[in-house]
This record gives sequence, structure tokens and C-alpha cells, in this order.
Amino acid sequence: MAGHQTFLSTLTEEIAENIDTDALRAMAAHGRGAVELAEGDARAALGPLRRAFEAWQQVEVPYAAARVRVLLGLACRSLGDEETAALEFSVARSVFHQLGAASDLARLDALEKREASGHRQHLTTRELQVLRLITAGKTNKAIATELSLSERTIDRHVSNILTKLDVPSRAAATAYAYTQKLF
Repeated sequence: MAGHQTFLSTLTEEIAENIDTDALRAMAAHGRGAVELAEGDARAALGPLRRAFEAWQQVEVPYAAARVRVLLGLACRSLGDEETAALEFSVARSVFHQLGAASDLARLDALEKREASGHRQHLTTRELQVLRLITAGKTNKAIATELSLSERTIDRHVSNILTKLDVPSRAAATAYAYTQKLF
């Protein structure tokens, strides 16, 4: 499925370049950013999403611009930048409210509620040990050996860490650990 999304995003970008309209460029950048984020590369998503936001603003499509702001917020959250994420969500909420976009407001509420509950769940001492080893670049197998645990147990700890921190990948967990100064 991800390959199909990447193909469609690339195709849209090529069409946008050939036809050269602001709206198509906005759609192409929006699609590219959404695909990068869905594939777990929040850092790569930021550039296209920022271009999409600017383009939607330029062609005066506030709803699409607000939806991009939600994606920007998710990307920032994934990278551990909660302050910017909260700002993006807040501005998007304001636009959705003005436009009467109830379903988008409900989705945003769910995202923020999930984040609030995630912060109440603290990492256990063992999860912090595992996270420290993840940030050192160790594989699950190497972590299991070092901690004298089974690889399956480490897999479970990693899964719990990603869920509690609400991040999509080991790289995002590492970024979170550094930005939150966990070590």
C-alpha cells in the first residue's frame, strides 16, 4: 500500500510540474508530506507539508491549509516538538471551528486526548533501560543479550515504549528521548 501511495504522490508531483498551477503544486506537496509522515519519516514530511501549507494559503483554501497544519502538528509531535505541535493543532482547530468542520474537530479532539493520556503513562525503569539502548543504536537482539532477556520480551518493551511515547518508530523514540532530555 505504501508503494502505491508513493507512486500516486510522485505522479501528482510530475503532473503539477508539467501543468504548473498553484493548486496542483499544493496538492502534490500535501500528498508527498502525508505519504512521508505515513511511512514514519516525520523529518522528510516537514518540507513538503510546509510548502503545501504556503501554497494552500496562497490560493486561499483555508480548509486544506488547516488539514496540512494537523499533519505538521503530527510530524512535530513525532519529532518530540510538543510546543509546535500544540500551536499547529490550535490554529487548525480555530479554522475548523470557523468553517463548521465538525468531523475534523472531533478528529483533532481524539488526537489531543490520545496525547494527554500518553503523557500520564510513564515509562518503567526497564523501558527506560531499553530506550537508552535504542538511542545507542542497538538492535533488539543486542539489547536482549545485554539485559539477559529474550528478544520477544525486548520486542514487547519496544512496542510499549512506542505506544507510551506516541511515536511511530525507534528513530522517533530516540529523537523524543533527546528532546525531552530523558538521559
